[in-house]
Amino acid sequence: MKRHSVILLLVAFTVLSCSTTKIVATPQQILILDDIVKEQSFVIVSDWALPQSTGSLLTLQNAGLLAAGDSANSINLIGNANELKINKNIVSSKLPYFGEVLTNTGYNGSDNSISFDGEMKDYRVIKNEKGSYTIRFDARSNSEKFDVIIHLFSDLKSEIILKGAKRFPIRYTGVVSSISEETE
Repeated sequence: MKRHSVILLLVAFTVLSCSTTKIVATPQQILILDDIVKEQSFVIVSDWALPQSTGSLLTLQNAGLLAAGDSANSINLIGNANELKINKNIVSSKLPYFGEVLTNTGYNGSDNSISFDGEMKDYRVIKNEKGSYTIRFDARSNSEKFDVIIHLFSDLKSEIILKGAKRFPIRYTGVVSSISEETE
């Protein structure tokens, strides 16, 4: 009987320790998030790129061609320049792309990053439970249209999901700040 109690206690402890953590945000962070969403003026810098894991990326991983700590479905971006900036109805971005390209996006010196610089179309914001926001819009690079989904959380963490017509979807996680904060 004592053995069953120990096993039950270990299982209960394991289940409780694996439960999801709550996002803890300060009142100041919540006010900052509400303000930058209302003003439509913020910048997101990502820490991780999370490409859709495909056979090609797994082949690169298995060949040892990814950096230490990276895998076919998570690439560390710390130290790499990247951002997505929204200022009123203008979006600009320079995000590295990791994943499979479905159709040719161009040669002649063009890179394969995801770069926007222009007006957003069909911009919409939904305030979710617990103070988070979901922002959706369409953006266009030189050769491709993207469906952009941004999740902003009350602790100022972010998630960007990009779905392009010519490449597999990719997610980015990072932090959001106001544009005025970035320039200080």
